[in-house]
Order: sequence, then C-alpha cells, then structure tokens
Amino acid sequence: MLLLIIMESIIEVQRLTKQFGHITAVDNLSFEVPKGSIFGFLGQNGAGKSTTIRMLMSLITPTSGEIQFFGMPLQENRKPILKKIGAIIEKPDMYGYLSAYDNLKMFARLNGLNLTQSQLIHQLEQVGLAHRADNKVKTFSQGMKQRLGLAIALMHNPSLIVLDEPTNGLDPQGIADIRQLIIQLNTERQITIFLSSHLLSEIEQIATHILIIDKGKKVIADSAKALFNPADTIVEINTNNNNNALTHLQNSQWQHYLQLNRGPNIFLKMHYNQIPELNKFLFEHNIQLLLLQPRHSLEDYFLQVTSNIQ
Repeated sequence: MLLLIIMESIIEVQRLTKQFGHITAVDNLSFEVPKGSIFGFLGQNGAGKSTTIRMLMSLITPTSGEIQFFGMPLQENRKPILKKIGAIIEKPDMYGYLSAYDNLKMFARLNGLNLTQSQLIHQLEQVGLAHRADNKVKTFSQGMKQRLGLAIALMHNPSLIVLDEPTNGLDPQGIADIRQLIIQLNTERQITIFLSSHLLSEIEQIATHILIIDKGKKVIADSAKALFNPADTIVEINTNNNNNALTHLQNSQWQHYLQLNRGPNIFLKMHYNQIPELNKFLFEHNIQLLLLQPRHSLEDYFLQVTSNIQ
C-alpha cells in the first residue's frame, strides 16, 4: 500500500513581485516553508532578501503576487496571522535605560499580554537571561540584546519566528549561542524558523531547507539533504592545459557531467564515488592535474549557482 505524505506549509508565496519605480527588487518569486523546518533564506547583498521579508511581515505592499500564512491570505487576515508570528527584523529596538525584565514587561503590555512576573522570568530563562533580569539593557552585549529580542518575539508563543540576520555584529561565541538557541526553539518547542543570513556556514549547520535568490529571482529551493546529495557533487579541476582537458572531456562519457564554465577552471557534476574514475581518465590521457576538488559546502554551492545567473 502506497502512503502519500503531504508536508504542511506554514508560508506559501506565489509569484511575488516588488517594484520600486523602474527597479524590480523581487521578481516573480514562489516558495513554500514547511511546518517544523529551519528555513534558510540566502542571497547576496541586493538580492531582494530584506524586501521579501518586509513584504512577508506586511511592512510594505507587494506590487503583485500572493502570500499565505497557515493557509490564510495575508492581505485579508493580517491581524490573526501576525499574532502567530514572532520576528526580529534587523536589530531589535529596546530601551537601554530599562532592565531586561522591564523591557519585556513593557513590550508584553504593548502587545495586549498580561503576563505574570513568573511568566516573564520564564521567558528570560528560555533565552538564558534570567540572571540579568534586573540589569539595564544598555550594559548588554549585542548578543545579549539579540537574546532579549528573541524573548520579546516569543512572548505570545508564536508558531513561526522570522529572523533577519540575527547574528549581525556578534562575536563567535555570540553566534554560537544564537545558533544553539534557534535549534532549541525548533526541536523543543516545535517552532518553525524562517532565517535570513549572510553567514553561509551557520545556515549550513542548522537549516533543514534552503532558498537561494539572486537579483530578486529564485535560483534554487529544496531540502538541505537534497541539495547536498553525494550524487550531485560539484567537482572543480584545473590542469596544465585546460583547453586540451576540456576537449577530451567533451569527446568522452564525461561530456554529460560538464557544467557551465566559471573562470578558468573546469566544473563537473557527478556522484562523489565517480571521482577516482575521473582521475584515472585524466591520467590515461596524459593530462596533468593541478587541482581536483569536490565541493560540498553551502558556500561553494552558493557561489556555483549564483555565478551562473546572467
């Protein structure tokens, strides 16, 4: 008996476009964010990430396209949708002259929440700040401010958290702390995380799904496991005569594995286990290798796919 498993989507975006005059910042973008995922949203500076997030959070209006959260259109259901979302867009704004506890209490009241002292302390405990509850925020490091921002975003027990560059300005320990907190929120509290970041190594460590955009357009969207399938390994080679090597490859069984050129080197896409066979082929044709390097990291993959966009 064949069972069809359908993964529920928290966010569904269809043909989303945003134009500023003659500039198209987001261009016909479609994607889905599965429930329970850590969804990494990647793109170079100016790719359209921040514009997309601001449309998702209803801070700016799309030129065209549709956005749904929890199966509901955003435009017609803005208030009930936003009540189920926590967000940190850029750096969280807080009052430096107030303590962490008082900031949390004030933001709770602004959001119509009447939380008890124990509930507020519990929120600070969730992000590792209970011991600094009475300290003024102006004495906090940037990492601690990010933690407090997460505590504020979590006050109403959201189903989804949207984080735009949550590790900006953090030292390595602060980055590691935020990474661990994101994993904890996802695994222990079953919160879906939509995470935009330029730190590809961080996304690679925690994301279950990845969306890459370039010039406002979707380049690739898939699960992290599918993107880094050993059967789709990118192999970069450089030889003492790349033109000669390319000719031999184009006239052999390897022609089907060749990728678009990026710079002077040659790129092929193959199963990781085929690399020794490729090495043997080059040796047998008296092609001297200067470099043969499989690329598995997200950074390598990111550079490969974005460089092929014209």
